[in-house]
Formats: sequence, C-alpha cells, structure tokens
Amino acid sequence: MKIILSPDSFKGSLTAREVAQTMAEAIHSIDPNTELHLLPVADGGEGTLESLIDTTRGTFIYRTVQDPLHRPIETCFGLLGDEQTVVIEMAKASGLPLLKETERNPLLATTFGTGELIRHGLELGKRQFLIGIGGSATNDGGLGMLRALGMRFLTADKKEITFPHELPLLTTIDDSHFDPRIHQCTFTIACDVEHPFIGPNGASFIFGPQKRGKRQHRPPS
Repeated sequence: MKIILSPDSFKGSLTAREVAQTMAEAIHSIDPNTELHLLPVADGGEGTLESLIDTTRGTFIYRTVQDPLHRPIETCFGLLGDEQTVVIEMAKASGLPLLKETERNPLLATTFGTGELIRHGLELGKRQFLIGIGGSATNDGGLGMLRALGMRFLTADKKEITFPHELPLLTTIDDSHFDPRIHQCTFTIACDVEHPFIGPNGASFIFGPQKRGKRQHRPPS
C-alpha cells in the first residue's frame, strides 16, 4: 500500500513535518511495509518556508533581524530550488511564536524584521519574492516592513512614527529614501483568507484581537 501524508502544522504544538513524521511512525508501527510519502503543507503561516524549501530542494539562509518588539534574533528565509525565488515566512521574523503571551501587543509589535528579510533577499540580487503572511504578531499595516526598506512615516511636526499605536498621528509618507530595487521586484503573497485590511470584516477587526496577550504593555509615551 502507498500512502501520501500531507498534514498542516498543529499551531503552537507541532510543525507540519513533525505531524507527518508522527503519522508515519504510527502507520509503520502497524504495518512496516506500507510505502509512505511525506508531503507536509502550509497555509501561509508557520511551516510555509520549510514545506516549500523541502519540496523544491531549496536552500535556507540565516540572518539576524529584529523580532516584533525590536530585539535581535537569528532567523531564516529561503531560496526555492530555482535559485531565483526568495521565500519569506512572516512568522519567522514577526510572528506570535517569537513572543511570550504576556508580550503580545499589536499596539507595539511591528513587521520591521520582515522588511529586513526582504532587504537581505535584495542584497543577494534576487527580485522574485514569495511571502507567507500568516501567524504574525503584528497589525501595523506594513509600517515596520516599509520602514526597514527606507520609507518614513511622519507626524505633523515631522516626528517619525515607529510604533503602530502612533499611526493615527500620520500626516506624511516620505518615500524619498525607499529602496529603489523594490520597483524591479515581483511579490506573491501566500495566505488562506480574503479579508480586506479594514471594515467590519477586515483583517484588523477579525485578526487583531488574536494578537493580544493576557497582559498588555503600555505603549511608550
């Protein structure tokens, strides 16, 4: 008998590959002769990078970036087997698993680290990007990501906005230092929902509350 094992991850517990391996061990404990093919999948969240790199025989690339609260972490992105397409899993740099539950706060958490991963891909000379946006700890509308690529967000008195809770003060977007290599790039977004950003069915309303912890940090004044 031939069986294909193609599970998603068990969020917060097991990666998709770990689930597939567990299933394989259970099946082989009953019938060691069963032919198994492990093809773990992902929906744009945790495990997307590993699934795509494993399937295409790509390469993992390790870099130091900022986590959602601006602390340095070592993480990774990847190149598909075609050696042209950069794969970035947002959860690797800006994800909920990087924070303790008491640290989760969408008023403070940013996507800056995801922007840094994009910049590292640019520095490798790559211009095709596939970004899985699930599993993030953020709700900043891309504020941090764009800042990491040179965009500036300013208040009326020209103070630079760095945290999501400051966005209501936004009056000017300065793109004069935005990385010009972005204009040469193609970005494909991997996700399994179709919510707009705002509104009663928007991503902020639906998913923003999921990024809160039990105890909120007060935003800096």
